[in-house]
Amino acid sequence: MAERHSASTGSTEPRQPPAEPQIVVVTPTYAPDLELFGDLHESVLRWFPADVRHVAVVNETDLPVFRRFQGPRCLVVGVLDVLPRSVVTLPFTKLWMNLRRPWPPLRGWIIQQLVKLSIADQMSEQVIVMADSDLVFIRPVTVATFAPGGRARLYRMDEGVGDLLPRHLRWHAVAHDLLGLPPAPPPPLPDYVSSLNTWDRDVVNRMLRRVEEVTSGRWLEGVGKELHFSEWTLYGVYADQFERAAYVTLTPESLCHSYWDNVPLTDERAPAWLSAVGPHDVAYMISAKS
Repeated sequence: MAERHSASTGSTEPRQPPAEPQIVVVTPTYAPDLELFGDLHESVLRWFPADVRHVAVVNETDLPVFRRFQGPRCLVVGVLDVLPRSVVTLPFTKLWMNLRRPWPPLRGWIIQQLVKLSIADQMSEQVIVMADSDLVFIRPVTVATFAPGGRARLYRMDEGVGDLLPRHLRWHAVAHDLLGLPPAPPPPLPDYVSSLNTWDRDVVNRMLRRVEEVTSGRWLEGVGKELHFSEWTLYGVYADQFERAAYVTLTPESLCHSYWDNVPLTDERAPAWLSAVGPHDVAYMISAKS
């Protein structure tokens, strides 16, 4: 185990960001969300600048049904194109296995987060907009929407995580451990989890290299062994606390009006919910579980 450091170890000397970094929209998805993805992709084509592409990452078995979206502004790739060859599917199960660390097997929830981290590390674009299939953009956006002043937005809701959110507290503990930071202080803690998140590719790259330094191995093994993990919290803790937010733009605005309730949003209730879309929101999200 590498020597642990305090948050102040990270560099705080901000780089000079490009005047207008390139952005990309990334969506990990699967066949049951095909129709939802179609709505999302149509909204990306409608509201984003014409040079912004949309990357969909899907299971290999789902590639044929998603190929219809392939084109100049849409790239469809398989999960196994993104992850190392050591990650394989377990036949007749919904589990995956990393042959370099077979135990514990990788659940779909963890695989999705590994996919996000892997593809963000591989993108040529600087600013990565992570948009799940159950999200739709509703207003015109520019590069500045997601990277004001050339620095990618980092959603942070101060004191957003308390004792009533035990999973979020666990995510903070895991992030601090993977980054070699002292244990997280008692709650309340900042919340970095949002329906619409923006990452800086270089920050992701440095974060993953830091995890490898701390765990003395590939970051995928370090993260994959965790049973409770949030990619948003890991990125937020690293960018905000380890690097002192020197390379991002902190904001409490998610830009997305979200519906998380397991109770379905009916036709009668939907207009009132939609009327609450905020002036800064550029998207809305109705959870697929709703």
